Order: sequence, then structure tokens, then C-alpha cells
Amino acid sequence: MNLAGLLWRAARVRGGDTAIFLGERPVATHVETAVRAAALAGGMRGRMGLVPGDRVALLMTNGPDYLPCLFACWHAGLIAVPVNAKLHAKEVAFILENSGAKLLLVTADHADVAQEAVASMAAPPEVLDAESAGLRGVSRGEPAAMHPAAADDPAWLFYTSGTTGRPKGATLTHRNLMAMVLGYFADVDAIAPGDTVLHAAPMSHGSGLYALPHVAAMAAHILPESGGFEPDEVASLLGHHRGVTMFAAPTMVGRLVRWPGIGDADLRGLKTIIYGGGPMYLADCQQALEVLGQRLVQIYGQGESPMTISVLPRWCHADIEHPRYLDRLASVGFAQGAVGLRVVAPDGTPLPAGETGEVIVRGDSVMTGYWRNAAATEDALRDGWLWTGDMGAMDGDGFLTLKDRSKDVIISGGTNIYPREVEEVLLRHPDVAEVSVIGRPHADWGEEVVAVVVPRPGAAPSAAMLDALCLEHIARFKRPKHYRMVEALPKNSYGKVLKTALRLEQDG
Repeated sequence: MNLAGLLWRAARVRGGDTAIFLGERPVATHVETAVRAAALAGGMRGRMGLVPGDRVALLMTNGPDYLPCLFACWHAGLIAVPVNAKLHAKEVAFILENSGAKLLLVTADHADVAQEAVASMAAPPEVLDAESAGLRGVSRGEPAAMHPAAADDPAWLFYTSGTTGRPKGATLTHRNLMAMVLGYFADVDAIAPGDTVLHAAPMSHGSGLYALPHVAAMAAHILPESGGFEPDEVASLLGHHRGVTMFAAPTMVGRLVRWPGIGDADLRGLKTIIYGGGPMYLADCQQALEVLGQRLVQIYGQGESPMTISVLPRWCHADIEHPRYLDRLASVGFAQGAVGLRVVAPDGTPLPAGETGEVIVRGDSVMTGYWRNAAATEDALRDGWLWTGDMGAMDGDGFLTLKDRSKDVIISGGTNIYPREVEEVLLRHPDVAEVSVIGRPHADWGEEVVAVVVPRPGAAPSAAMLDALCLEHIARFKRPKHYRMVEALPKNSYGKVLKTALRLEQDG
């Protein structure tokens, strides 16, 4: 069950079709991509002396070299360790040390970070420029025969964002990732040869994971020349290519929708935007549907169960006549077909519809554990279930609405207050661009609610205005007791708000 077999299937069946575009320009066919991956695998195994099970880290900006490098790892029986290219050198060094990587593939724009990271290590990996003649030299040897990977062999170490401590490496096997691929076809979207996927989000995470079903479906991959997400470039590519799918964080969707040129953009090539990786607030989702049309699909997953916990498909976004349409639009959908999903009390007892508890999931997509972290594995995996750390409630129809991470719940006067509910209300105000709700210690109530607000440019919403809005939509005890205006919210390299940092600032 080696994932590299997906690439070779595409090479055999539709070998002459374009597999990789750089912007509008075709740069490789399916067969050329597969041959390059096999040659690189041969160089890794032969000239570099790597053996099956060794780890290869990829610190690379999205580009035409990413896909062949990733599949070369699997072809050779190695474990890929994609690293977020926005990380600090110290964070990169930790991942390299924790994974025990023997080789680090780097694009030139991250060479300085790579050198700083390995300089601090006692046993650093070999570093190769993924775009250089050196790597091409490694590929000049005899192509390797594909390693006969077992289904439960590790394939990808997916490192968490580490917002509250050291990141952990979720160990994803060939079986886990194949389950994700099949789940995509069953629940997320259809893909046909000739369709394309636009990698504007990092391939070290969601966009790279969703490369796999597109390889399986013999579709093509579009790499923006910028290497990332620029609304004008994305819009131009949508006008050139057809059958385009793009995985995007909600912040990316918002940037595209608010881009001044979106009204004149040619969107005929856009098939699907799959959004996930963070909360899409109801007002933002409604605006995106108005601007982009019925092209949205939401998924909820974690690195520990990649992209495969729940789905809010296109038809749910379009079902405006349903009496609970807005509630469903604010949810993360229902369980994907290949997983079991529950909302439970702290002792694991399933909770009835409407009650809030921790979300747990099981199925073939769930990781085997955290790399070299038995304690964290024991805490996360219990009796076959992954305890996600996310709090949510499920309605009688099976639709899951996330509240917050368990650590973010505010307990005031013995009552749980879920920040996202308050944030949803505050974002209705036209003068509010972003908001994060946190708790701070209170002598009488335990905690009180604080809203950290980023006003829109030129706006100055008052506390009284925001308080009136909250009183109009939520219970009085949930409303913030203090509003703090800031220019920007602290975020990590994945774009997630660092609530821990906000709490420290508040305490300071």
C-alpha cells in the first residue's frame, strides 16, 4: 500500500497529461514526475545511504519540486517530515532533532533558516537545496524499485502548531493517508482527470495532504509563481485553468472575498474551495457564498486525523430553505463516512444532543500516536478513540458545532462560556475586523470575559456599542466585562491566534 503507487498509476494511465503547472506554464507530465521521484528515491537510497524508515524533512516553499520530493520519500520507503516554511530556526531545529531527520531538503529562500537550525544541533542532517544541481546529481543514479511499504508503516510526521508548548509529531501511516484519500472522494468532492488543484496554502499541511487525492484522480497541480497566496495571482490563475480546487484557511477565503478586484474576476475556472484549519464565522461564510457562489465545502480535521473528522458539503451550503440552515452553516457538518464521531463527558460517556463536551473520533484515518512521545500518545488515544481537545455540541441530526479548544473555555461563576460564541456576535459589528475572546482571573467569579478587538481601518467602536450588540444576541453573563482595542492579534506561523500570548499580555 505504498502511496507512491498512486503517482505511478497516473503515469501509466495518463502519462502524457500535465501533472504540474508553475502558474500558467506546464512544467511536468505525470510520467516525468513519477520518473523524477523514482530517480531521487534511488539517489537517497544509493548515494546518500538512507534506509527504509529514515526521516527526510522538507523545508520548502510551494513549488514544482515539492511533489516529486514528497513522493520520492515514499517510493524509497522513507518517512516524510514536511516542515512549515514560516517557522523560526529554533522551531525547525526542534522538529529536526525530534524526528531524527537524516536529510533536510530546502528551497533557496529558506537556506539561512536551515543553516541556523542545523548549526545548533549535535547531530545535524545533511542539507540539500531542493532546486540545485546537487539534488539533480543525487537523482542521476539508478532509479529505485518502489519499497513494498506495509499499510501501517509511517509515511508522514505531521507536526502540530505548538501554540502551548513544543509541537508533537503525529505519526501518519500509509493506511491513514489512504483512508483520507478515499474519504475525500466519498464525502468532500469529485475529481476528474483534467481537473486541477491550486496550492496557495502551505504544502507542508492541508494543501499537501489534499495533493494526494488529486494524484489519485490523475489531476494536475498548480503552483503559484509567488509560492503562496496572493489574491490577484489566485484570481488570474482561476481565469486561466479549469476545474480548480483550492484548500484555504478561512482567513485566506476572507482575503479573496475582500480583494477589491474580486467583482471583476473571471471565476469560471473555480470548482471548489475547501475551507478548514480554523473557525469560519457565520457572517464571513455568508459573505463568501454571496461573492463566490455555491463553491464552498468545509472540512474539520486535525493533524492527528488529517482532514477527516467531519464535512459540511456543498449541498448543505446551498440548502437555504432548510429551517436550521444558519445553524448548519455555523457548524462543521456531520461525521465523514469512514469515522466514528462522538461528543462526550470527561469520563467518556456520550452526551445527548445539544450538550457540550469533548469531540472524540476513531477510524482508519486516526494517527498511530505521537512520534517519540508515549505520554502524549496515551493521553490522546484512549480505547481506540482520539480525544481531540476540541469542545463541541451535536444536534439531533448529527451536525457538530465546535465551541472552542477545551483549554480556551472560560469558567465564570461556575458556568462555562465558549469564546467563539461571543466572537461570532462581536464580528457582526461593521467596525470590528478581528476579535479574540479570553478569560482573565477574577477574585469573585473565578474568571471574567475580555474581548481583544482589532477595529477596521479608520473605525473606533466603543465598548458601549459592542456591549449593546452582545446584550442583543447572547445572555448577559456571557458578554465581555472589558474591551481592549489593539492594532493586531498575535498569531503563530500558521495564522492561528495565540490566546496564550493574549492571556499573558492581559496578566501583564
